[in-house]
Amino acid sequence: MPAQIPPHTAAQAAAESELIRGLGLLDASMLVAGSMIGSGIFIVSAGIARQVGSSALLLIVWLVSGLMTSMAALCYGELAAALPIAGGEYIFLRESLGPMWGFLYGWATLLVIQTATIAAVAIAFANFTGALFPAVSSSAWVWKLGTFGPYKMWFGALGPYNVGLNTQNLLAISSIVFLTWINTRGLRAGAVVQNIFTLAKIAALTGLTLLGFVFATKSARHSNFSDFWRNANLSSLHQHQVGQSTVWVSVLTLVALAMVGALFSSSAWTNVTYIASEVRNPRRNLPLALALGTGIVTVLYVLANFAYLNVLPLAGTPDGGTVLARGLQFASGDRVGTAVAEVIVGPSGAFLVAVAVMISTFGCNNGLILAGARVYYAMAKDGLFFKSVASVNQRNTPSVALWVQCLWACVLCLSGTYGQLLDFLVFAVVMFYILTILGLFLLRFQRPDMERPYRVLGYPLLPALYLLIASLIEVQLLRYKPQYTWPGLILILSGVPVYWLWRKSQRARLRRNPETQS
Repeated sequence: MPAQIPPHTAAQAAAESELIRGLGLLDASMLVAGSMIGSGIFIVSAGIARQVGSSALLLIVWLVSGLMTSMAALCYGELAAALPIAGGEYIFLRESLGPMWGFLYGWATLLVIQTATIAAVAIAFANFTGALFPAVSSSAWVWKLGTFGPYKMWFGALGPYNVGLNTQNLLAISSIVFLTWINTRGLRAGAVVQNIFTLAKIAALTGLTLLGFVFATKSARHSNFSDFWRNANLSSLHQHQVGQSTVWVSVLTLVALAMVGALFSSSAWTNVTYIASEVRNPRRNLPLALALGTGIVTVLYVLANFAYLNVLPLAGTPDGGTVLARGLQFASGDRVGTAVAEVIVGPSGAFLVAVAVMISTFGCNNGLILAGARVYYAMAKDGLFFKSVASVNQRNTPSVALWVQCLWACVLCLSGTYGQLLDFLVFAVVMFYILTILGLFLLRFQRPDMERPYRVLGYPLLPALYLLIASLIEVQLLRYKPQYTWPGLILILSGVPVYWLWRKSQRARLRRNPETQS
């Protein structure tokens, strides 16, 4: 049996020699954890608390989301160790389900999954910077396209979107451009930035969590833990807001719907698989990095929410006059981390959390930018994207892919549409998780002799359990949040005709220049 699975194409073999294996286990683990921890853990617990209305269910949402992430990471560890090639899920889907499914993943990644996340995280960075420097604001317009002459009629069709450049998205765009430039300077430059900011954000989140346990408030502990299972009766029905209407749903459905925010906060852990060609000893380090990174973040997230419940009452009122009166459910601007810090250290807490989120989002975007470009690079190597994207610069980084990703992410910052795109981001991401883990089963069946340095623990029960839970969540999202899910499906399926047109064009080029065929 050969020592390594042969690359899919001769072009892919060339890619392996172009990219340098310069990342160790620490670098890979920091990429996993750093890509996961952004602004979500400091914000989304408020929305989850409003949906579930129970301390127990709030923690269950975060715990189940973390366990699902860790289960999926173990499955991806087997695939990454067997196929340590740049591109991650693109490669896994290409090898298991076929090239069209790999292309659809790359198409969705470029159009929404990676770039819209980069745009949103950059806006979050700029938003919290505005808490320190008021000149950075979404209302401080440099120019606004919707207000210029005949363009006003065109952009009026965009409804509530404010298309243009303000100081907030100007800073967001500047941060994306800067981080992209850093990552074109070489793999180590991006890795050093990633390690520094990931360690800083882990320290900041750990510090906030410890403060929450040390300086717990009696009112919060009494209201949250004396009636811990309030509203968590599995046989009861709960009201759930869907658009302008209210529906009655079971507790299990309620938890599934509430997991959207927690799953988004736990996403992007797959980024380390995109850079598999640049990880030393990938057959050992990739599975370990996936397990360590997702495990650390899951523990941190659950403990952080315990800390929130130690300081803030779960229930509150939107017009409450104090931080405690607003509670966790109605923390100002949903900034739960800020509210906790304000209770513990006073008004300066907002400053401290703003700095922590700035560090967190900046480091998160560095990981997203570093890794995401490798997907388009791998597609181009297979002839499914522009040829120039398959090139590397003198520092062995896919610079063209990095700048293509940068350009589209900046457009999303300007367009104002990234927030709506993120509404169905989780549905699309989980759908590809399901397809990839289904591919794990197919590869076990179709290629039993494939070298697998690591095999997922608990196979086939653990992967099957993940598929069951994830599928149930997707079904509930389709039922109760169609405005978020169907657009995502349509966007992904729009890649089918693009794929066939690209393949047709590729075949035509090969007929004209048969000597270019591998």
